[in-house]
Amino acid sequence: MENYQIVPWIDDVLEPGIVANMYVPPGLEMLAREVMGHYDMQVHDMLLITSKPDKGGAIWKISTSKGNLSIKCLHRRPRRSLFSVGAQSYMSGLGYRVPSFIPTKEGNMFVEAGGKLWIVTDWIEPLVPVSKVDLEGASQLCFGLGEFHNNSRGYVPPSGSEKSSRIFGWGKYYEKIIAKIGWFQDIALAYSDTAASANLLAVIDEFKRQANDMYQRFQNSPYHKMIAKGEPHWGLAHQDFGWSNGQMGPGGIWVIDLDGVSYDLPIRDLRKLITSTMDDMGVWDLTWIRGMIEAYHKGNPIDQETFEILWIDMAFPNEFYKHVKEIVFNPQVFLDTELAPILQRVMTTEASKWQALTELEKDKANYPAGDYSADYVKPSLQRPSIVLPGDLLTPVYSEMPVTPVEVVQPEPVNAGDSTTTAPTVPALIPFPTRRQKRFKLRVPRKRRAAKRTRIIKKTRYLRRRKLKRLTKWKRLTGVKIITGYRKSLKKKVKPVFRSRKKPIKRKLGLKKPMKREIKPTMKKIKHPLTNKKAPPPWKKRQIPPRKRTA
Repeated sequence: MENYQIVPWIDDVLEPGIVANMYVPPGLEMLAREVMGHYDMQVHDMLLITSKPDKGGAIWKISTSKGNLSIKCLHRRPRRSLFSVGAQSYMSGLGYRVPSFIPTKEGNMFVEAGGKLWIVTDWIEPLVPVSKVDLEGASQLCFGLGEFHNNSRGYVPPSGSEKSSRIFGWGKYYEKIIAKIGWFQDIALAYSDTAASANLLAVIDEFKRQANDMYQRFQNSPYHKMIAKGEPHWGLAHQDFGWSNGQMGPGGIWVIDLDGVSYDLPIRDLRKLITSTMDDMGVWDLTWIRGMIEAYHKGNPIDQETFEILWIDMAFPNEFYKHVKEIVFNPQVFLDTELAPILQRVMTTEASKWQALTELEKDKANYPAGDYSADYVKPSLQRPSIVLPGDLLTPVYSEMPVTPVEVVQPEPVNAGDSTTTAPTVPALIPFPTRRQKRFKLRVPRKRRAAKRTRIIKKTRYLRRRKLKRLTKWKRLTGVKIITGYRKSLKKKVKPVFRSRKKPIKRKLGLKKPMKREIKPTMKKIKHPLTNKKAPPPWKKRQIPPRKRTA
């Protein structure tokens, strides 16, 4: 299985009755058994829990000599997965409620096989989902989320990992959604004859206005002062936290499935949990929202600035975008069959959204003000020293915006009658901001062959030239002379039968013909039948000299 590479199997044709997320290719299962050979344990049983056929990941529950464990194939790039493995190892090492790793025989926390990272962790038992029908279950989940965020502060990724950070990309995220809402409008105009096109065009201007207003308010928010604290200050966000990835277990809420964690403002997870819960309920319940925020505040205290960013993120039309974004893949079918009930549901929830948010905005004064007067934190430009195989090297420095540094002007100093100037204070040189990419048309030059290729071509040329030898017949002797072009090549003489042409009379004054000894060949030579006493060809024979005639 050394050459087996894990690729998504979403396009595989499955037999009837097989669910896509409960199937893995046979090669992947064989590779999983090979990976388990790196661990000091005996596997008795192996049960597939779920898979990701569109990304190439899977998780199994295994019964071993060390108890019930889980083995997971992380579907992301190896260096990106190493960031998540380091985060989980950091938190489990401090005793927080995340699954612990089982080390390999060599003492490693993972195994790389098939172009992916594999991990084996504890199987936490029992794990029970909290109740979704009452506020108590939602409060327990939010408290566990706050604990997770608070415990992840100070994490520094291991050397060689690909750092994942979304903390500096909130503005780009909002700009992307605003642009795609404009796409939705263009698609609805292009497919104006579909069933739900008119309904979408009737409400999309309102969502565009909401998105632009909230983006403008975000630009005036304390976001830029907050992110200047740096990534380790804020810690990690789960990015996929929900009712299934946070469950009640021994001691409280256990957070599982950490392979997508990244640096971010932690309230991103809280916003997703609140807005998705309100969408499932079909109404924005202010009591639920306040209860969830208060429970989170007990696990990870928030300030006024964080509360303001949370409110702006909740007011942004995230749920509308999440439900309508499928329109770009198959507009005709989506507009005709799926969009109408989705719009009706979104607009029903939207009716109570702004009334709840208006009352919620007044709660900002209930939280303390944050201290963000610290100086700007310079981004690190260190690159990883270890590169895992099968991946490209990506820069580690973040896209943190650069604030200009003011240059200190010298102040005049009065010393008696003369006015002197104070020594100039050297100004700090700020890092330049990232410029917009420029695309240039590059005309490729005629590529020269590599040195190895040129040597091969020259060898071929000499080989062909060697075969093209000159062939000459020496006159009147019946000797075939073969010569080559190489200087070190000696002339080779091959004997042939004497020509049957009539001898030409030699003129007087010429030298006597020399005796020539011809080496016979091993080839069979047909002699005339009349000359039966001819010696065999492999015996040397001497050609008698010709008689001179007058």
